[in-house]
Amino acid sequence: MDMLDAEAVARALPPRALVDALATMFADRSVTVPPRHHHTLPAAQGERPGTMLLMPAWQAGGQTGRTGYVGVKIATVFPDNPAVRDRPAVTALYYLTEGTSGRPLAQLDGTELTRRRTAAASALAADHLARPDVETLLMVGTGALAPHVIRHHAAVRPYRRVLVWGRDPARAAAVARVVAPDIPRAEVAPVATLAEGLERADVIACATSATHPVVPGAALRPGQHLDLMGGFTPRMRETDDEAIRRARVFIDTEVALSECGDLADPLATGALTREAVHGTLTQLCRGERPGRASTDDITLFKSVGTALEDLAAAVLAWRTHMGEI
Repeated sequence: MDMLDAEAVARALPPRALVDALATMFADRSVTVPPRHHHTLPAAQGERPGTMLLMPAWQAGGQTGRTGYVGVKIATVFPDNPAVRDRPAVTALYYLTEGTSGRPLAQLDGTELTRRRTAAASALAADHLARPDVETLLMVGTGALAPHVIRHHAAVRPYRRVLVWGRDPARAAAVARVVAPDIPRAEVAPVATLAEGLERADVIACATSATHPVVPGAALRPGQHLDLMGGFTPRMRETDDEAIRRARVFIDTEVALSECGDLADPLATGALTREAVHGTLTQLCRGERPGRASTDDITLFKSVGTALEDLAAAVLAWRTHMGEI
């Protein structure tokens, strides 16, 4: 069995290739994704509880005439880690096996894999929902995920400007410095205020651990695309009901409707109805639902993550590592 550490996973998952791998896997009708296990973990006094996630998925092989794969991710999420311990909020391991026999193939660093597949799913949604003429990306959030989000979005759109905003200006500047060499065609810089960033942006990518709305819906303008990927529990919110009311809403999976506050709260209050959710990433990738209907649409994509993305990333990483791609 091969062991792929964080560096090996990073080398094996170039952004554009990963976005394409996710698109293929979302469109694949032979993939099975059972409900993920969610377990609340005790936390230190004064901190938010942790979460353990068990996320299995498999792709049919055998009778389909191709190699299938089975995988599972074990992840822990402690949202206060960055502030309290200067450690990532999410840590994980991924186990990949051959689908037809269960033969172990690889154990992969799931933390690196999770960051990259989350960013790739965000970029994939933007590829379907953002206007083709977008020029400015705003990254809201300065955690470990932020550089990956920027790189993956830049792989699907030729941005001329990338703005970074966070509550700590020094961290925003640091993110900008880290990613600037990877996007030489774009001007990459921190922005002093969120309001300025929202005014200038065509695409807004939000990856925070906020429990209260960060992006105000009233500040959104026609034609913008808002991507929310940070909130993954009913107590977390990155935008408000006004954004939900104004936007054409899409989700990664149906689970998002109950697992995140950005959708569960508006559904409870009536600010959002199930009928007003225009589609999932699977439906977009299969061409079953249209994305943006007009240039003036405000589109909103909310993701909570799915084991399908993990499986796609793990298979791509392992095959690249083995020289098959």
